[in-house]
Amino acid sequence: MAREERNVIGYTVGLISEFAKRFGIHPRQAYAYLKRFKGMEHLREHYGVLHTQSFPDTVEALAQVCQNNGGQLR
Repeated sequence: MAREERNVIGYTVGLISEFAKRFGIHPRQAYAYLKRFKGMEHLREHYGVLHTQSFPDTVEALAQVCQNNGGQLR
């Protein structure tokens, strides 16, 4: 596995964990929520920018993307 792939995977796992903590849910639930409401898609498309921001800022950005796509976590 290339270094860049490991970086993306590590960042994604950490971000899902922080998202779960922020909303008081299990990381599996956080992943399912992000996938269902297009947060994971947004992360894949905009990783280049998102990984330069803080986790709290990125978590809030993903929460907003999910809300825009029907998610109810606030």
